[in-house]
Amino acid sequence: MALTGLQIFKLMPKTNCKECGHPTCLAFSMALASSKIALDACPHVSDEAKESLGAASLPPVLKVTLGASDKARAMGEEVVLFRHDKKFYNPACIAITISDDLSDDEFDKKLAVLNDLDFERVGEKVSIDAIALVQKSGNADTFAAKAKKVSENGKFAPILMSCCVESLTKAVEATKSARPLIHAATEENWEALANLAKANDCPLVVSGCDLDAVAALSEKVSAVTKNIVLEVCGDSIAQKLSGLTQIRRQAIRKKFRPFGFPSIVSVNAKSAVSQVAEASTYVSKYASIVVVDCFEKAQILPLCALRQNLFSDPQKPAQVVPGVFPIGAADENSPVYCTTNFSLTYYTVEGELSASKIPAWILAAPTDGTSVLTAWAAGKFNGEKIAQFMEEINMNDKFKHRNITIPGYVAILKAPLEEKSGWKVKVGPNEAAGLPAYAKANNV
Repeated sequence: MALTGLQIFKLMPKTNCKECGHPTCLAFSMALASSKIALDACPHVSDEAKESLGAASLPPVLKVTLGASDKARAMGEEVVLFRHDKKFYNPACIAITISDDLSDDEFDKKLAVLNDLDFERVGEKVSIDAIALVQKSGNADTFAAKAKKVSENGKFAPILMSCCVESLTKAVEATKSARPLIHAATEENWEALANLAKANDCPLVVSGCDLDAVAALSEKVSAVTKNIVLEVCGDSIAQKLSGLTQIRRQAIRKKFRPFGFPSIVSVNAKSAVSQVAEASTYVSKYASIVVVDCFEKAQILPLCALRQNLFSDPQKPAQVVPGVFPIGAADENSPVYCTTNFSLTYYTVEGELSASKIPAWILAAPTDGTSVLTAWAAGKFNGEKIAQFMEEINMNDKFKHRNITIPGYVAILKAPLEEKSGWKVKVGPNEAAGLPAYAKANNV
């Protein structure tokens, strides 16, 4: 039975040190009782308390790691159903399939394409996370040889997908240092694969045709290994979505331990557009791994962008470090454009200025990561504060001119900024998309 907050509080150090992020040990205890925080967030809890708390210290969805070293990806460890309640911790992994029946040349070419599926978006590196090797050859040695290639030459963690125990055993032996995800244990083969996963310290997919089958199999396999990823098979999106949702809901709301593991789902759609649409559904609710067959950058980037947005902290706006930054071969004579330090705003402006091919500078004013109009409405983006920041970073010493361009939506800042800074203020376009034309038309 789950412990109450008061029962947990009795075992706490009662220092009220606030190092856990909560104002008191009682507040921490209440958060732990509702599975909104992990016990290890308290740096002073005793070993005796850890032992006594037992299951109360475990997150409702256990953490499972796919891959090893720099290819490792953590899954699970979530404590809420909705990101506005707290946040989601471990982003959904995106896995791309590759078949073992391809010729060596075709296989190497596709593997090279998959290795190139990484991007930079709003200042962050995003990429796929795993390469799912699907057995279609029917030959255990071929499957193992291709698995070794994925492990040694692939940039991402391997997933081994086969229904043959012999093939999986040989492939795991060839790749065990990479900690591949073994797919999948069923009612027929679970005992052999559970022992294989335990012996090689690899995570294992537990697969069933419905929730009852998955729960029953999860209890059996978890007695052997806790490195489990759950899969509810189905032909329709609705069936899979329902399974993913029920697994997460039962784990978090009901503390149903057989469902307290990450989940995996495969996309069945045929066309690339439909695959991206279906995969987006599972990234949103609540897959830990989404396996797709499409592999063009234009298909994968939207999934990465969606995931990046969903798994950001809703209470902490994405922001860049305030400062003044060069675009292209900018020097002391290049024009200066002022905006806020909200990441999306900054990188939108940066992209448009880069596209103009005209060297320039961006002054990212400190606004706690809020957009132009939001910061202006909150009094964080005004003439006095921008001028003060310009003085703090010694703008007068950095440039031979005294011209700065502000966004058109806040043209009202022109006079106060000129008065406070002594710079000549120009009013630019309302939208960043108008910057290239503005720069060329105004010769700035």
